Amino acid sequence: MKSLLVKREGTTAEFSYEIVWENSFGKLPDKVKALNLPSKKACIVTDSSVAKLYLNEVKEALSGIFDTVTEFVFPSGEQSKSLDTVKALYTQLIENHFERKDILFALGGGVVGDLTGYAAATYLRGIDFIQLPTTLLAQVDSSVGGKTGVDFDQYKNMVGAFHHPRLVYMNMATLKTLDDEQFACGMGEVLKSGLIRDEKLYIWTINHMEEIEERIEPVLAKMIQKCCDIKRIVVENDPNEKGERAVLNLGHTIGHAIEKLKNFEMLHGQCVALGTVAAAYISFKRGYLSTEEFYEVRDMNVGFQLPIYVDGLSSEEILSATKSDKKMEQGNIKFILLESIGHAVIDRSVTDEEMLEAINFINGDLINEQ
Repeated sequence: MKSLLVKREGTTAEFSYEIVWENSFGKLPDKVKALNLPSKKACIVTDSSVAKLYLNEVKEALSGIFDTVTEFVFPSGEQSKSLDTVKALYTQLIENHFERKDILFALGGGVVGDLTGYAAATYLRGIDFIQLPTTLLAQVDSSVGGKTGVDFDQYKNMVGAFHHPRLVYMNMATLKTLDDEQFACGMGEVLKSGLIRDEKLYIWTINHMEEIEERIEPVLAKMIQKCCDIKRIVVENDPNEKGERAVLNLGHTIGHAIEKLKNFEMLHGQCVALGTVAAAYISFKRGYLSTEEFYEVRDMNVGFQLPIYVDGLSSEEILSATKSDKKMEQGNIKFILLESIGHAVIDRSVTDEEMLEAINFINGDLINEQ
């Protein structure tokens, strides 16, 4: 199938790695061998849900190219995305005598990829890792770009590092085993990609809703590849989020606040989808989006099985939780707004009043009272 090169040269932030799309893990050994890595040992890091589906298959595929292949399996869920889990992984790597030349494989969704990448960035001051994303969200977003990290006392991604993988290998067949809720979470990131940088992709996604929901493989492949290309361009231009890359955080400020307050009972993609509706609301109120455009953004959440309201939280506590967001800069939030469909901008002038009004709009408890 197709591949895409993510590359930046001539700066202190240099990286080069391939994104590969295949229909199985069968070609993974060849792709790894082509990297000419010095590794003798590999550790597959995955969670308890993914391990049941793919761990043995991946371990068998890698056993022919490494002297030793071990696995580290942790309980699935956002609660495991912590320094405690990383500590346990460090312990296993040390006890198995992993050296700087050895390698980790992140087999799973965003939690697995972020955690494995952070462990790779920090173990022995940095070892290689390869992304094997198995969820739609990880395939269109989190596996690409080199952002790694873990949560700290429920503060989302507060501890992390930039550390790019050596390869991103996407087995498209893994999407067949993805449950509907996780698939919907990935669609939130797909819609975001179009909203921030590509109006044509956004319209195409809406027009192909039925084929996407039926998971027609050629349609999914085209969609995922386009999302990765958008992220590639943004990451190559701004690898360490000094400027443009921040637009990838559309919906994340309010979304992360909801995710934290809900104790991660709501999935990341669901919370970001809610945050995107709130950001679109502020954009609409400022006159950037028409009434029709705003309600289309909101209603596409419904079309792709994503929420448009949140219950059980006060608007004021959501607003307060945004103040601990890692995107704060000198006391101001770098808020992402839509100047138009397909063009997101960084805005540091969004007021608490604007955010509160937007939060009120997505607060289901207030709507039920009316």
